[in-house]
Amino acid sequence: MTLAPMTPLAAMPSPSTAVWQLGPVPIRAYALCIILGIVVACVVTEYRLRRRGVAPGAVLDIAVWAVPAGIIGARIYHVITSPEKYFGADGQPLKAFAIWEGGLGIWGAVAGGAVGAWLAARQLGIPLTVVADALAPGMPLAQAVGRLGNWFNNELYGGRTSLPWGLEVHVMDPDNPGHALRDDAGSPVLQPGLYHPTFLYELLWNVGVAAFVLVLDRKLRLGRGRAFALYVMGYTAGRFWIELMRTDEANHILGVRLNVWTAALVFLGALAYFLRTRGPREYLVPVGEPTASVTPDGDVSQVDLSAREGAAATVAPEGYRVVTEEQFRAYRENGELPPADPAATGGPTAGDAATPDDGAGGATDRTTVTDAERADAERAEVERADVERADVERADVERADAERADAGGRPVDRDS
Repeated sequence: MTLAPMTPLAAMPSPSTAVWQLGPVPIRAYALCIILGIVVACVVTEYRLRRRGVAPGAVLDIAVWAVPAGIIGARIYHVITSPEKYFGADGQPLKAFAIWEGGLGIWGAVAGGAVGAWLAARQLGIPLTVVADALAPGMPLAQAVGRLGNWFNNELYGGRTSLPWGLEVHVMDPDNPGHALRDDAGSPVLQPGLYHPTFLYELLWNVGVAAFVLVLDRKLRLGRGRAFALYVMGYTAGRFWIELMRTDEANHILGVRLNVWTAALVFLGALAYFLRTRGPREYLVPVGEPTASVTPDGDVSQVDLSAREGAAATVAPEGYRVVTEEQFRAYRENGELPPADPAATGGPTAGDAATPDDGAGGATDRTTVTDAERADAERAEVERADVERADVERADVERADAERADAGGRPVDRDS
């Protein structure tokens, strides 16, 4: 009788090196994956922002604020939820700043990035909800790319498995971070058995979430931050069950990993927002210096309206105001800005979140008046007052001349 082999016939290998030296500079796979993920998110967001009327290059101005704030928020969340690693009995407080060694919480990244994006959006005059909806499919794609960094680091895997895609995990050398421990023969040391590649499960799930958001956004024409809420619901639903499979160290509440509770609560919050918020997709037209107009073919929401911009450089506007899709289409076709709502004077600024509609299905028509426009209006009012005052004075003089002429006198020669 022949015994079946005790080892699996197939397995997924793991890299034995996660850091390479370029002279004195260490190049870390984890950092490269995060940077590449940020680039992917920026490309997708830029593409979608342009299709909603934002001038080219705005995503870079937003990223300058959102990316550092997101990284800081991600690290703060990790340190707060794992304080014993840094402030416990054997903790090293300075390690809290060692981001290159791993430890970034997606929940903190989203919160910190949202604050940075809000600050940038206010400066650019773009509603935060427009930025969030444009980012919605790019965010899970960025997370998918970032998860490859966990593969290089041989971390965030699940329990033992005999599946063909079971993951080989190296024992990492604590004295040589980023490199696998090696035996006397110089071969990398593997942990016994194979493990669920939970990082890969999350990577594939995130790609599916991005596709799901794109399809529903195209079908339902989501706006007012609902596309971003859909991403949050999709991501947290997957993170819930994937987190239950992970075996890395984590704090627990009632016997359940902390991130499982977080995923459930965030999912409920996103669901409530998605169900309560109503209104059509938001489109923007410039305030102040207009951008070059483009004539789209077909559905304006599905066509890259910037693809056929002229060779002349596009001038960034002073701000934006929200218009309907019909107004946006007309503006792109003829280059004429739709009339502003006079009631918007002194109202909300473009950086504020869009105002929900009245529940009847129609969006509140909200426009933005910039400081420059307000100053122009004040100057025009002063000029009108001066003209009226001059007219009154001229009429008084002419009436006085007429009265003297009637009395037999001679009209005054005002040029003498």
